Amino acid sequence: MALAADRNTHMQDGELISVPVATGVTIYAGALVVANASGYATPGAVATTLTYLGRAEEQVVNPGANGAKNVLVRRRKAFKWLNHGADAVTQADLGKTCYVIDDQTVAKTNGTNTRSAAGVVIGVDSDGVWVQ
Repeated sequence: MALAADRNTHMQDGELISVPVATGVTIYAGALVVANASGYATPGAVATTLTYLGRAEEQVVNPGANGAKNVLVRRRKAFKWLNHGADAVTQADLGKTCYVIDDQTVAKTNGTNTRSAAGVVIGVDSDGVWVQ
């Protein structure tokens, strides 16, 4: 139903979010974090069903059920991830999508449709790739 009066709409900045963690998962502080197909946080890995979230702000070990623990994830920033040597991102990839390899590494291609998107390349240094 559409509004018929003013509404006090709650907000958050969305930069630091608390995400329920998948069962049996350890996420290290500083790790590349993704959401699995069920929406639970997990470390980055090669899979096509993952959604890039950002960087873990803390270490979380979840030996319990899905969502038994939460992890703080920082979003809306550029993070420097390692560059996958066998499928390296180069300066020519500036502004293009790169892909998740693991919880600290990105690659240039989707690995013949085996990798999930990590974000957009905004810089390439000798020691890593800036991804937003």
